[in-house]
Amino acid sequence: MTRRQFFVTTALPYANAPFHVGHMMEYIQADIWVRFQRMRGHCVHFVCADDAHGAPIMIAAEKAGKTPQQFVADIAAGRRQYLDGFRIGFDNWHSTDGPENHELAREIYLALRKNELISTKTIEQFYDPVKGMFLPDRYIKGECPRCGAKDQYGDSCEVCGAVYAPTELKNPYSTLSGAAPVRKSSEHYFVRLSDPRCVEFLERWTEEVGLQPEVLNKIKEWFAPPIEDAAQATGSEASGLGDWDISRDAPYFGIEIPDAPGKYFYVWLDAPIGYLASLKNYFDRGGARAAGDARSFDAFIADPTTEQVHFIGKDIVYFHTLFWPAMLHFSGRKTPTAIYVHGFITVSGEKMSKSRGTGISPLRYLELGMNPEWLRYYIAAKLNGRVEDIDFSPDDFVARVNSDLVGKYVNIASRAAGFIGKRFGGRLAPRAGAEGGELLDALVSASSRIEALYDEREYGKAIRETMLLADRVNEYVDRNKPWELAKQAGMDDALHVACSVSIEAFRILTVYLKPVLPGIAADVEAWLQVAPLGFADVPALLGAHAIGTYRHLVQRVDAKLLDALFEPPAEAPAVPAAAAGAAESATSTGAGNGAPIEVGPPGGESIAAPITIDDFSKIDLRIARIVACERVEGSTKLLRLTLDVGDGRLRNVFSGIKAAYTPEQLVGRMTVVVANLAPRKMKFGVSEGMVLAASHADAGEPGLWILEPDTLAVPGAVAGLRVR
Repeated sequence: MTRRQFFVTTALPYANAPFHVGHMMEYIQADIWVRFQRMRGHCVHFVCADDAHGAPIMIAAEKAGKTPQQFVADIAAGRRQYLDGFRIGFDNWHSTDGPENHELAREIYLALRKNELISTKTIEQFYDPVKGMFLPDRYIKGECPRCGAKDQYGDSCEVCGAVYAPTELKNPYSTLSGAAPVRKSSEHYFVRLSDPRCVEFLERWTEEVGLQPEVLNKIKEWFAPPIEDAAQATGSEASGLGDWDISRDAPYFGIEIPDAPGKYFYVWLDAPIGYLASLKNYFDRGGARAAGDARSFDAFIADPTTEQVHFIGKDIVYFHTLFWPAMLHFSGRKTPTAIYVHGFITVSGEKMSKSRGTGISPLRYLELGMNPEWLRYYIAAKLNGRVEDIDFSPDDFVARVNSDLVGKYVNIASRAAGFIGKRFGGRLAPRAGAEGGELLDALVSASSRIEALYDEREYGKAIRETMLLADRVNEYVDRNKPWELAKQAGMDDALHVACSVSIEAFRILTVYLKPVLPGIAADVEAWLQVAPLGFADVPALLGAHAIGTYRHLVQRVDAKLLDALFEPPAEAPAVPAAAAGAAESATSTGAGNGAPIEVGPPGGESIAAPITIDDFSKIDLRIARIVACERVEGSTKLLRLTLDVGDGRLRNVFSGIKAAYTPEQLVGRMTVVVANLAPRKMKFGVSEGMVLAASHADAGEPGLWILEPDTLAVPGAVAGLRVR
């Protein structure tokens, strides 16, 4: 297979608000595709940036008492918790206000001007005499010229639906100062998109690039002239494409146009150039070299085999399929290889609204301790290669994750792992047997089909195919009944084969799900003691291979978490300055929501009364290895743990964690124990310490987790305050 090389981006979010779930859906879609391509051995550079320019950011920064640069930097500082939280693996995150974007924007503009595709024209706009600036449409209000409705924006009426020019408004006023705007003329710069050269190129390019059918059909509508002009249109007039206004007057936060003092590039010119700027920043600072690509930015982007891929929302198709490729082509640069368009996300069939409890805050999701891979899996199961909206249904979310991810997939490993560890020293059987071999062959043969579905972004189909395979594996387990084989004399070989085949099958299923579930896949790789899995590893069975101690991979979703996620605020929160104003840039997949998130007491309980450092210093916390574990007969809550605390003997500790763990899940794990707790005589025996665990009062059952140190820790190591 030829090794391909990709430059992949998502739409640039406007830097006036935190991320919302629409951003996360797009990032997850792109991240899955990137991870899949890398698992096939291809080279991928995956970048994005904040869309940092424009009047809304300038105005919001002024209201916040900050410079635009500081305002944008503060927004950018909050990005990492979302990206890391949902395991989005961008190679580089930059800003359109970076020096690379200033340089590239000017270069592209000058190339277009040299190509005689820049023109100027004097236009009349509303001007705020108090603020001393021309007003974008969304900063003008007045009475609708059609129906007379008051307080309507300068481009359309929300009452009657009329569309009009802002100069048609009756009794207009500036939303910034309240002053009546005056008409004022200004020279503006345009890209001549109506030029026959642009029209001819775009008509050809949009047909050849392989756009989704619904996207191509929409573009054809934009090429058509207005119906009233169609009969008389000839030559270049046969296209409906209009010239594109690319300039704004000072004051404006953006990139100044060369040789045009007081004129700035409209944000939509420099925003997509931010894709190239982020890639250049990545190469220039050595990121690509560290990833194994020693070329320069110019060499990589000029390579004819480099594929440039953009993931975007359906609301910004016009800019990415017309302006962007024309800018690139006529400035002598590579045009996109693919533009993948997706729909929006709704909640229970409704447009998202935080006040109605139908909005999803990604940060709230993480703060509640919800597994990010639940959301990755659910969104992937809904996505396809078409431009369709997807719906988040809380009930469906719980059912799909618990049934598929836990009940079908993870269940395979949990049913077999304990027997391999206890009965066969953690080593798999060297052979699969006839029935097992047939099953594994069927799983291996599905690889090419599943790969094709990922490549075409048909994630929902890829997941359905994988879950059908998981059904076959579970049927195999049910037929062989390892729990019964374990009780029968002389059946050790059959038990060994059945459990080993199950784990081999689980490894293959993990490969198929790894683009969607990178965190779980990493845990599986550590447990199986194998190198990072790729699609080339599917047929490479492990054979007589030693594996590690199995640990539970993912918890079930508690429906109470969804109730907390969608709980509407007690009252409508004030909109922060960061979100003030309508975004002039539309490069994000929807409007951000900067409302503060109300969080309950940590862990669902208030912090206890203060103690002194002397109180805490009396506790001796030590690392312990769980040597053995068994259920306590007659108790519904307790497990009996045998612990090695590094003091030359084994301790017996009773712990009320039976609801969260089976004994098989705990043996071999490391934890933290209160080593100097006085022995306590209990109904079932003497307990010689206390295992530390975390719990959350609102997390539902079991809602607790034992504390685990780094895997390199050793029994007896000192923890807590006494660490030296």
